[in-house]
Amino acid sequence: QVRLVESGGGSVQAGGSLRLSCAFFGYFYSNRCMGWFRQAPGKEREGVATLYVGTGSTSYADSVQGRFTISQDNAKTTLYLQMNSLKPEDAATYYCATRLGRMNCPPLSSTADFNYWGQGTQVTVSS
Repeated sequence: QVRLVESGGGSVQAGGSLRLSCAFFGYFYSNRCMGWFRQAPGKEREGVATLYVGTGSTSYADSVQGRFTISQDNAKTTLYLQMNSLKPEDAATYYCATRLGRMNCPPLSSTADFNYWGQGTQVTVSS
């Protein structure tokens, strides 16, 4: 069984930074995609960034390109999201997710393709 546990959310002023972490528990699959998603109140869940564990290949939503960086630790069991230059519109609950058994990452818009999700961590950005 796979379990994902996020941490690192909090409150920050616009222009500030936060780093989210996601710990992966369970059988280690190198053929998996890890992703960060977010959902603001009244809005649909949207993809933020993905990383393919086996190669380290990454993808970003246009709205965060150049401000956010997705990465993993050397053991490939912890996923990070470094968020810089935060804007009020970045405020949301951020979720870590994984899709097992693929040779690449699904498109960021394909939230249904991710089969394990964390519980979410709240990010608040004040103007």
